[in-house]
Formats: sequence, structure tokens, C-alpha cells
Amino acid sequence: MSERTTSSSWARGIVEALALDGVDCRQLFDELGMDYAALDDPEARFPQDGMTRLWQRALEISGNPAIGLNMARVVRPSSFSVVGYSLMSSRTLREGLARLVRYQRIIAEGADLSLRAEPDCYVLRLAIHGDRLPPATQSAEASLAYMLAFCRWVAGPSVQPLQVRLQGPAPTELTRYREVFGAPLQFASQEYALVFPRDVLERPLPTANEALAQLHDRFAGEYLARFSDSRVSHMARQVLCRLLPQGEPKREVVAQALHLSQRTLQRRLQEEGSSFQGLLEDTRRELALQYLAQPERSLLEIAYLLGFADPSNFFRAFRRWFDCTPGEYRARL
Repeated sequence: MSERTTSSSWARGIVEALALDGVDCRQLFDELGMDYAALDDPEARFPQDGMTRLWQRALEISGNPAIGLNMARVVRPSSFSVVGYSLMSSRTLREGLARLVRYQRIIAEGADLSLRAEPDCYVLRLAIHGDRLPPATQSAEASLAYMLAFCRWVAGPSVQPLQVRLQGPAPTELTRYREVFGAPLQFASQEYALVFPRDVLERPLPTANEALAQLHDRFAGEYLARFSDSRVSHMARQVLCRLLPQGEPKREVVAQALHLSQRTLQRRLQEEGSSFQGLLEDTRRELALQYLAQPERSLLEIAYLLGFADPSNFFRAFRRWFDCTPGEYRARL
């Protein structure tokens, strides 16, 4: 299966953020088998599991569970690759964040963004998916902190969320979270999200430039088309994540969602070294780890969220994947 990757521009931002806590990333890159010099190559990409291990080691070295929030201190458009400049030249923050959603995979394939309009607000939702390793909490917090800091950098410090939603329990020390987000915090949430007042996202941006926006759209679109050409597995995985809570998805339903025939879907997956059944299994496995890390979810609920009609099938599958029961795995966490 094609492994998810992270752009060198986002990886460099992470390295700069970790350095603020004294973490020597050059040494860690060697330790993790990643090429530190590739950070200077705008076309380079790093395996997501490698970046997850980087966050894990940085947490061990620094002892700072809020180290991801350092990303708010290294804001610059280039960390978002061409997407950052596209966002800056948009007419409004709403339009810019819509571009960020559209081109997110250029920055990092492991993150899925959505922007939804509600009666009195906009909700920018973030989902982080791992490859073989469950994603690091610090990675998700870094993404939210950076997105909000970037919005303030572009539109001014008056950008004030109505709420910041974070998965996982509230930490004992909240000072850094309050400093970075400056908004009401909701921990143990079912999602990572920034909730914005409608008027904040709809006011004109001082950096708006329609001609530049179209130019950056062209660059981003060309990059994404080139990059996405053989990534059907990633798009199919997104569809699976959306459909699983409704029951085990059928191949024909996923193919229809991707505007492909079943035969074409299977062929494209085979070309990427995968299969529909293998992708379904891998998606369930990685989601299981994410859900088990959320203590408010019961094992029964997790079984249904993974599309298992019979919870006993979930228990059998989990034992096959990890050689332990879901309850035993959660106890280790």
C-alpha cells in the first residue's frame, strides 16, 4: 500500500517548532532513518510514520506534552507550501480556508480538513490518520495551533474562535493552551476543530489579490494532479472512513463515490500494491487505535463505528491485528 507522506515544507516547520524546546532534530532524523538535508528540497516528502516517531521522540526528550503548540510560533506561508500563498491571496478567510481544505493533501496526506457552515458559525474540522502507527496528539494540536496563528497572521489578531475542540482529556497545565488559542477550550471532544464566528471568516482580507489567487490555484492544482495521479488508495480510505459508521462498506458503493467502476477501482488499487479488502482492513485497524485512545468511547460503540454489525467480530479482528483484546490494549494506554 502507498504510505502517506508529509511535505518537506511542513516537516521543516515541525523541526523549527521542536527546536524551540531544545530538541536536536538533525540527530533524530539520523536516528529515525530520515534525510535531514531533504528538508531543503521543496519536492521532498517524508513518510508519515517517520514524522509520528519524530513527535514521539521529541515528547520523550522535551518532557513537554504541549510541544505541538510551538507551531504557532513559527508561522510563515511557506510551511503550507503553495497553499499558504493561495490562502493569503484569497478574498476572505472563508475562501482561503476552503482552498486549504481543497489542497490539504499537498501539505500532509495524513490530515483531512473540512469547513462547514452552520447557522451562526463556521467549523473547521481536522482528522489525523496514521499509517501503521496511530497519529500523535501533538501533531493534531500543532496543526490547529498553526492554522489559527496563520489566520491571525493574515487577517490580524482580532481573529478569535468561538471554541477550540480537542480530543483527549484536559491536561493538568492549561496555561500554554490558553495563550496559543485565546478561546474557550473543549477537551475530550469527538473531534479536533476550530469554531469561528461567521463575520470573522467573511470579512475581506488585506492581502487579497484575485490574479495571484488564480495563479496559485493553477500551481496547486497542477501539483495536486501530479501528486494524486496514483493515490486512489488515499481517496478510497477517506470514503471508507466516512461510510464505516453506517456498516461495512461495499466495494461498489466506494467505487461509485470515487466515480470509478468496480473493475477500475480494483485495478488502480492493485497498481498501488493494495486491494479493497486490504484497504478496508487497514482503515479499520488504524481507526480502532484512534478510538481506543478516546476513553469516553465504549468498546461497543467503537465496534459499530468500525462498521462491525456484531461486536464479537470486532474483538476477533482486533486480536488478529494486535494479538490482544481491545480492553487489554486500552489498559496499556
